[in-house]
Amino acid sequence: MTTTTRRANAARALIAARAPRRWGAWYVAEHRFRGMKAYTQTVIATGIGSPLMYLFAMGVGLASLVDANVEQNGLAVSYLVFVAPALLAMAAFEAAAEEFSYPIMLGFKWNPIFTGMGASPVTPGQIIDGQVIAVTVRIAVTSGLYYLFMLLFGAVPGELGWLSLFTAVLTGLAFGTLLMAYVATLENDSGQIAMVMRFLVLPLTLFSGTVFPLTQLPWFLQWIGWLSPLWHGTELGRVLSYGHHEPIWLTIIHMAYLLLLTVIGWMLARRVAARRLNR
Repeated sequence: MTTTTRRANAARALIAARAPRRWGAWYVAEHRFRGMKAYTQTVIATGIGSPLMYLFAMGVGLASLVDANVEQNGLAVSYLVFVAPALLAMAAFEAAAEEFSYPIMLGFKWNPIFTGMGASPVTPGQIIDGQVIAVTVRIAVTSGLYYLFMLLFGAVPGELGWLSLFTAVLTGLAFGTLLMAYVATLENDSGQIAMVMRFLVLPLTLFSGTVFPLTQLPWFLQWIGWLSPLWHGTELGRVLSYGHHEPIWLTIIHMAYLLLLTVIGWMLARRVAARRLNR
């Protein structure tokens, strides 16, 4: 091969690498979307079935046992209206836990497609960005379906209720990006992810003021809710959905806390991926 030919090939390679270097995150997201096609039916079935069952069971069935409206800060609403924003945030929370756990382990370990991506012009940071893009869309779809059922059940009296969609997605990202950063550090799965699901995800859904106000918990358990992104997302949803009364500074803290967790988790995941894929 002559020097001229080598230079021409190098020039073509550099040109071909420009697009992946610039749009690598979207290429990775496209790959993840194609992977999600394998379980699209499951996503749609759970996206429709879960809100139908939860809203009917919790908002209609259990609500029939609640003999009075839920009182919070001087505002009385039906139990269905009270619990619906929490169920929406929980749906986003659980979808993020699913998509940022085993699929990330799959990409790093079991079917190390991330290693293959890292050998291309796509950077480790773009691989993580692509995961976040794809999972954000997945959470948004799940939350959107849930919100439609909330409307059908008449559980959104407030005009700003549609904004709770965004806070639900942010709730999922706040927890999911931290989970992704943790999973990215695992060399082997010897039950760590299952323990996270059982001893972190499940307790958070129970102790985050979702199906009853956080103030009903014993004082020594309320700190769990204060740390939980699910409680902050639920409270934001209630403010937007039916005008739950709380100080404006507390609403700002809810939003800032969720954004802070999302940024920390996202940056940590990028850092771990760079260290792991650039060995």
